[in-house]
Amino acid sequence: QVQLVESGGGLVQAGGSLRLSCAASGSIFRFNDMGWYRQAPGKQRELVAAMTSGGTITYADSVSGRFTISRDNAKNTVYLQMNSLKPDDTAVYYCNAHFRYEVYWGQGTQVTVSS
Repeated sequence: QVQLVESGGGLVQAGGSLRLSCAASGSIFRFNDMGWYRQAPGKQRELVAAMTSGGTITYADSVSGRFTISRDNAKNTVYLQMNSLKPDDTAVYYCNAHFRYEVYWGQGTQVTVSS
């Protein structure tokens, strides 16, 4: 069974940085797409950043220039470097991965940015 395990969330002051990691275990294949979503209380889950196996990257406008996504295909691991964090970035961040028609989600990691 495939599991996505996130780490790196926590509490940080505005302007600070965090690095999220998501490691896939139990997989014998390389994912097509991997990325990050987030969901704040009372809001819909939104795409933060995604990266295809070929290296094509998509960012939400709200994080472009501040966040950087990267991945290690051999390890089926995806990272999210978050700089210049704002209180509006506060949310639960979810790792996401695709393989053909299969979609996998992590259980989420809380990121809280204080003013």
